[in-house]
Amino acid sequence: MSIHKHSRRHFLGSLPCLALGTTTLYSSLINLKAMNSIMGSTSVVGGDYKAIVCLLLSGGNDSYNMLIPRGNAEYAEYATVRSDMAIPQEDIIPINPEVTDGREFGLHPSLTGLKDLFEQGKAAFISNVGTLVEPTTKEGVQSGLSNLPLGLLSHLDQVMHWQTAFPQDRTNEGWGGKMADILKSMNEDNGVSMNISLAGNNVFQRGNTVTEYAINTDGGVAIAGWNEQAPFLQMMTEDITDMMNKEYEDVFMDSYKGVLKRSVESNEVFNDAIEGVPVLGTVFGPSQLAQRMRMIAQTIAARETLGTKRQIFFVDLGGFDNHDELINSHAGLMSIVDDAMTSFYLATEEMGVSDCVTTFTISDFARTLTSNGNGTDHAWGGNAFVMGGAVKGKNMYGTYPILNLGSDLELGGGILVPTTSADEYFAEIALWFGISPNDLSQILPNIGNFYDVASSERPLGFML
Repeated sequence: MSIHKHSRRHFLGSLPCLALGTTTLYSSLINLKAMNSIMGSTSVVGGDYKAIVCLLLSGGNDSYNMLIPRGNAEYAEYATVRSDMAIPQEDIIPINPEVTDGREFGLHPSLTGLKDLFEQGKAAFISNVGTLVEPTTKEGVQSGLSNLPLGLLSHLDQVMHWQTAFPQDRTNEGWGGKMADILKSMNEDNGVSMNISLAGNNVFQRGNTVTEYAINTDGGVAIAGWNEQAPFLQMMTEDITDMMNKEYEDVFMDSYKGVLKRSVESNEVFNDAIEGVPVLGTVFGPSQLAQRMRMIAQTIAARETLGTKRQIFFVDLGGFDNHDELINSHAGLMSIVDDAMTSFYLATEEMGVSDCVTTFTISDFARTLTSNGNGTDHAWGGNAFVMGGAVKGKNMYGTYPILNLGSDLELGGGILVPTTSADEYFAEIALWFGISPNDLSQILPNIGNFYDVASSERPLGFML
């Protein structure tokens, strides 16, 4: 772990997070009920605006071809174990972490924009991170003594565990939803959830009282075809309007009517706010991910109209289950990620909120270090990245493993035991977002197995 002093640049950069909430804070202060609600919460750190963006790389990102050993000795280890899945040494983009263990590292050749953000101190990497119930060793796994995540190496289970932070069981509440449950009083109650999804329904944003508000790249969509001009759709709109205006004796019908009405009203509030946002100068590419990130940027730009001090976004990019054609497929996916993330960061700078927005990646799992002949298979510990103005960038956090078969972490077939827990990764973000250390265990039930919540040190140290 590296230690950073709070530089003048970081101090000045954090000021917009406070200043941008001024209008909304004033509105809250004249509302005594809202003020009391905010002041009564033990988890609120202030009246500032903050947003987190969770990017799911769906299918299992081959992250040892994302963050790659580059020095001669370490590259030789990497090339031996990866064989035909290895990126040529001369194609790897060099990075220069502020703190190193003597090894040299670089990025996939498609990640030119992320490389620049890293060198500018706006992005960092988390090494060999994965879902864990407790600290786990190779010996513990082989002996059967370690308490392992349920359904290890299974897409369905592992992608759920990353979203719930409860890998010993299956649950339908996510840690993003639980954070929103705690912090929801910071936002105005206008029907638009703190949790906004560009990927439909998801577990990550589902809490006990808060659920996701799903939008698309054009804005809020309450009901397909609503208010469209085609004759049939006009008739449908009229019928639904009539249904929402009726009173029903049947409690289930009346309840459904209420849900439908709130959905339409929320959609109108959201779309009105988005329509009032000036067009951003930042250019986003044509990919679906880039356009989703553009809509997230527009939603952030509408934060004061929406009355939000906290927003949690969820977006995904599929296609990472590369059992075949890994080299070409992964290169294309890395290019899409690089373009979308670079544009999004530039948009946050344009809006003056780069220090208030943190984007981080999750994925089902890493891929095997070994090749299956044309791709790689399901594994465990891998690498992630986090970006934003509040990130202590230009560094790698956690411990990048030795990529040798038979190492102290390798379980066979190129599967690595994680040395950093997803809980530590998430706790760092949650604390920055405004969650009290006392509330961490509500969000991350296993955090006490990896981190002392009473500690004055952050779990990994990558956030200001």
